[in-house]
Amino acid sequence: MHIDKNIVLEREGKKPILIDTFYSRERTNQRIVIFCHGYKGFKDWGSWNIMAEHITNTGFCFVKFNFSHNGGTVDNPIDFPDLDAFGNNNYTKELDDLHDVIEWIQMHFKTNSNIDTNKICLIGHSRGGGIAILKASEDPRITNLITLASVSDFGRRTSTIGDLKEWKETGVKYILNGRTKQKMPHFFQFYEDFKANENRLHIESAAKRINIPWLIIHGSKDTSVNLSEAEELHQWNPNSELKIIENADHVFNTKHPWNDKKLSKELQSVINTITDFIP
Repeated sequence: MHIDKNIVLEREGKKPILIDTFYSRERTNQRIVIFCHGYKGFKDWGSWNIMAEHITNTGFCFVKFNFSHNGGTVDNPIDFPDLDAFGNNNYTKELDDLHDVIEWIQMHFKTNSNIDTNKICLIGHSRGGGIAILKASEDPRITNLITLASVSDFGRRTSTIGDLKEWKETGVKYILNGRTKQKMPHFFQFYEDFKANENRLHIESAAKRINIPWLIIHGSKDTSVNLSEAEELHQWNPNSELKIIENADHVFNTKHPWNDKKLSKELQSVINTITDFIP
């Protein structure tokens, strides 16, 4: 397996994006799988690297990246050393980031006979699932969609709602990160951007437009995003496939850091379901 970590995608007028690629130099026509992390997440969280290796070993080119304003930096991509960037993040920035990553992948692997750049599967976890749904509904290059513990509505997230009067007056509100104990800022631009782009960011409408194979995976014991959100997505798009992982929490019974070389049986079940799903 060939692994390139922390490739820097420089962009004019925008913050850079860090990208990891995993693929085999022996296999040909490996389909591309792009992984989008969630809220307060990052590409190297917990067991995502082990997941990437497992999926690559079944014949795919796996790409994961940090959203440009997730709070990480080029020098420190893990956790949140840049809280100012985190506060200036929003949903449309993440959609733009994903667009630029797709463009980069198609150019980067253009002459690589090991990779089939015409077949792209998006995998999104939690908030990244919502981003993946929106992108799959508007980008014809996406051929398969997989959502893991995905949200079904950006409008009812705690990062979007709250005391709007106080938020507007102070310009910022804070969310406590239970693991790092950081007070993570959301500047009021987050809400303004959401309202300005509400139609584009409406997951229900996007879900109803999806006409490619779509696998919805959710844990039965997810306390961060309720199982009912997966059921909503499936209801909006009855052609989708819904897989419930019994006794699994929001991160499929893994954590950060994940020092075990083995996966939880719940995340292993997720990976088996994914690799069976992608043609």
